[in-house]
Amino acid sequence: MARIRTIKPEAFESEDLASVSVTAERTFYGLLTLADDSGRFRDHPAIIAGRLWALRAEHTAAHVAADLEQLADAGLICRYTGCDGRTYLHIVTWQRHQKIDRPSASRVPRCPEHQARQKCGGCAGEPCPAAVPTAPGPIRRGFDRHVSSGSPGEPDATEAEQPADVSGTRESAAPGEGATEVPDEPAGQKVVAEGSTSPREGSPSGPRISDPGSVPSGRPAPAPDAAAEPVTANHLVAEYVSACAHRPPKDKLGHLGRQVRRLLDEGFRPEPIRTALERLRVKGLHPSVLPSLVDEVLNAGVPPSASGAGPWASHHSASYVPYFNAAPAPTTFGGRP
Repeated sequence: MARIRTIKPEAFESEDLASVSVTAERTFYGLLTLADDSGRFRDHPAIIAGRLWALRAEHTAAHVAADLEQLADAGLICRYTGCDGRTYLHIVTWQRHQKIDRPSASRVPRCPEHQARQKCGGCAGEPCPAAVPTAPGPIRRGFDRHVSSGSPGEPDATEAEQPADVSGTRESAAPGEGATEVPDEPAGQKVVAEGSTSPREGSPSGPRISDPGSVPSGRPAPAPDAAAEPVTANHLVAEYVSACAHRPPKDKLGHLGRQVRRLLDEGFRPEPIRTALERLRVKGLHPSVLPSLVDEVLNAGVPPSASGAGPWASHHSASYVPYFNAAPAPTTFGGRP
């Protein structure tokens, strides 16, 4: 993801940038926006060309590769091989020109030449291997490899056998021991022939963006307790306003709030008041009729049936019951035998 970076006015007077071509200088400025908060990015000309030269079809990935070579020769970027075997680059003067208040932890392997003291984003450990050996040979641990300053990305054969001092409390192995032995063996544990592939745990400095594929863990939020907080007149009026298409006038809301507060003080429950407010909103009535609507909700009788039956009609059945004559129906026309 591209980021907003700082370009100082002195950059246009830099002799190092003046020694490269104009396209290489533009590629360098574009790398400032592509690099993470540690100044690292993939060393892939096709990816960089697609991100920075998308609207310049004449500047292909081959031209970007030439730009990167010029920037590396001028000492503006450093190209290296990460612990995962891929090629990366980082801007050499990043820490001097870019000031970030809350930097995010990098997920890109660090440069073994210029960023040896920083945390590796590829394996998330302090000791970071420079590259994976391809030729068969003795098994070496990742923190026993040492990268020489002459060729970044390749382990030094003269120093690969000696374990590196990765912390103040860890001591070097004895001269007679091989590279496969673990220094300072803990009591009660056996010597392991090969290093552990698990990354060393540690908290990165600054905020870290959570993995998009991770599942959030933790106790779910408890459901709100309705009995813990009593319903007030402000709550009911707020529900009334939220149900309206447009906000009612201030005077009407004030009158309505006083009516609701009086009903709550009299001991009426919020449910019939809420129903009465809904009827008041649908019919567009005056707030003064709210007590009558509450009484209608609480004490309204069953409406008469559709057949027009009077008050003697049964209230136990809401469905229509037709009238039946108690006398038998005539068997002949006109009732004559």
